Amino acid sequence: MWATTARVQPGLPPPRPKHLVLGQRGEKIVHKTTLGDFELIMLSDGGYYLDGGAMFGVVPKVLWEKKCRPDELNRVRLGLNTLVVRTGKHTIVVETGIGNKLPEKAQSIYENEMTLLTQFEQAGIDPGEVDVVINTHLHFDHCGWNTTKRSDGTVVPTFPRAKYYYQEGELEHAHRQLERDRVSYLTDNYDPLVKNGQAVLLHGDREIVPGVSVRVYPGHTRNHQAVLLSSNGQTGCYIGDLIPTSAHLHPTWVMAYDLFPLETIENRYRFYAEAIPQKWLVMFTHDLNVPWACVNRNAERKYSIEPVVESV
Repeated sequence: MWATTARVQPGLPPPRPKHLVLGQRGEKIVHKTTLGDFELIMLSDGGYYLDGGAMFGVVPKVLWEKKCRPDELNRVRLGLNTLVVRTGKHTIVVETGIGNKLPEKAQSIYENEMTLLTQFEQAGIDPGEVDVVINTHLHFDHCGWNTTKRSDGTVVPTFPRAKYYYQEGELEHAHRQLERDRVSYLTDNYDPLVKNGQAVLLHGDREIVPGVSVRVYPGHTRNHQAVLLSSNGQTGCYIGDLIPTSAHLHPTWVMAYDLFPLETIENRYRFYAEAIPQKWLVMFTHDLNVPWACVNRNAERKYSIEPVVESV
């Protein structure tokens, strides 16, 4: 059973570890907790930089910089959080970071660290034991280690035994290569898995294995999906880019990257209608310091989090 620390004062950011400030580089930590009978392990593909204005859209910088400190280039340092779920029968991976296939110019822009496979080793998890991989969507920073580029240039599945689950509508959008967002898609992250039969293309909400399901929450992309976990009366949700960090809790703090921002707002309210009263464990994809927490909302409609007390 997962537990939480004392409540955070509404309207203020949660306490951060002293050696880490959101927006800066920091030590890579393997986080662990439990949800009912499930073991949850949060790994990281390291950090990377994105433009602060893009991450917070129309929110004025004077507001967002209180929660997420930019550097001299107005960039914020973000996390790349990969969830591993051990149910007792299955080993499930949710999101796979950026991976090792970015062109050299892109790597110089994002300054990504490619630490995920090292983190698997550190956590004692063999990629060969993974039987399910779920991507919330197919942007390059969410599915990069779906496949691995070898030194000879060939691309192979990182998880050779796994079935990979993503929405068919998301794949179709990626293939359209629209001017608005084609830079976000790298075909080597997903097409090889379609070709070799490891990909399972979904059409809306679906249970993947007992206690693990996906639910579509449009906004960031049309077919963006979250991953719901349910075990022994407890619920958790890897919410993906619907709420990318704990600094994006307010429904209107929407990224400029979102293709359908009004639907992002609508679906955050839809998500909170269940997650807040039922005390769901919410897992953040891009928070460098807070991988998971419980979300609260007070009478003044201010949002805050309760950080999780983790397993040793």
